Amino acid sequence: MSDRVCEVLRTRAGPRCEGWLFPSKRSKCGHLTDVGRQFREACAKAGLPEDLVLYCCRHDYGTRVLTKTGNLAAVMKTMGHKDVRAAMQYQHPALEVVRAALNHGRETALQMAGRENL
Repeated sequence: MSDRVCEVLRTRAGPRCEGWLFPSKRSKCGHLTDVGRQFREACAKAGLPEDLVLYCCRHDYGTRVLTKTGNLAAVMKTMGHKDVRAAMQYQHPALEVVRAALNHGRETALQMAGRENL
């Protein structure tokens, strides 16, 4: 969870250390179990496309964590995946990343060879 999300949740919780963060009088369990309607309303207010679904946010999260950290185990743990194949869906290799890795390899080889052209 990002520092910003932690800050928002702490603000929402206030001084409470127990109880539901998103209570609901209509729910049998006492808290919100589906935020789909709220998400659709927020999207509409923000002028976002109707085909944007809450799962898009989850997928974006997984993709960003994997892209920024390169840590597939962290993605699996934070998203609750038991199988690596489930977490692999967040891997979107970009050509720029591949090119940078190849260029870095070339630069390293040049340094090791002590030459400018390989």
